Amino acid sequence: MVSGRIFDLKRYSVHDGPGIRTTVFLQGCPLSCPWCHNPESRPGTPVPGFRADRCLSCLACGEVCPEDTKPMPHSPWSATCDHCGRCVGVCPAGARELAGRDVDSESLLVELERDRLHFEESGGGVTFGGGEPLAQPEFLLALLRGCRDRDLHTAVDTTGFGHADLVDQMADLTDLWLFDLKHPDPARHAELTGEDNTLILANLRRLARAGCSIWLRVPLVPGLTDQPEALKQTANLARELGIGRLHLLPYHRAAAGKLDRFDLEDAGGGLAPPTSDHVDRLAAAMRSPDLDVIIGG
Repeated sequence: MVSGRIFDLKRYSVHDGPGIRTTVFLQGCPLSCPWCHNPESRPGTPVPGFRADRCLSCLACGEVCPEDTKPMPHSPWSATCDHCGRCVGVCPAGARELAGRDVDSESLLVELERDRLHFEESGGGVTFGGGEPLAQPEFLLALLRGCRDRDLHTAVDTTGFGHADLVDQMADLTDLWLFDLKHPDPARHAELTGEDNTLILANLRRLARAGCSIWLRVPLVPGLTDQPEALKQTANLARELGIGRLHLLPYHRAAAGKLDRFDLEDAGGGLAPPTSDHVDRLAAAMRSPDLDVIIGG
């Protein structure tokens, strides 16, 4: 049994691999993409959130808070908060939340197995995403092994930023890799995410050589990742590695509400989604008989 930290678990997901899936979102990510849809996942520690519009001024949070500086109605978390989560458990309106909770692998596997019927009927399974799931390698390995023992289909949604030997261990335990390649150029990748893609590309090649099932995925962010030449390089890389499926993921503003709730900086500086016509043109330019380009998913 191995312990780890997750910040969410979503059932009945249809965008994280084939069929109906249960997606486990692991906490922590070494990259800092300005378009991140889960900004609360970046820190390795729990992130407190507050919805002022839900607060009932009932003072239940203050009654259970162990700190000297109690939380006040319609106010964010106190400066001395140690993120114990007690106030989250008693808040009747869900005004207070904490992104990040510690779980052990066996308890989580029991929870995942409850969805077996949905997996079997739809050809679905379990997807491990984040954050970056490779940032918690021992925990992820334990979960993958547990799913294999239970005959549950697995997918890992990853940036590919992880130690090569761990990726090798996971290759035989993972049925599908949802591999998010932010940008094909190392220098530009570093500018956008804080890390170059040398390790990422090496791991992608390792998985391809091992014969792993891979869906290559590219975030489509206007002005940052949507240059035709960069997308052409990514398409050529997919063909070179024998990856026949590439997903374009148009940027959206779903994270905007999270920035306010979790008091996080908008690193994107007001990025705008691409138009559907722009996405269609880019997808059409990348498609070929040996490369299926899918919008979304």
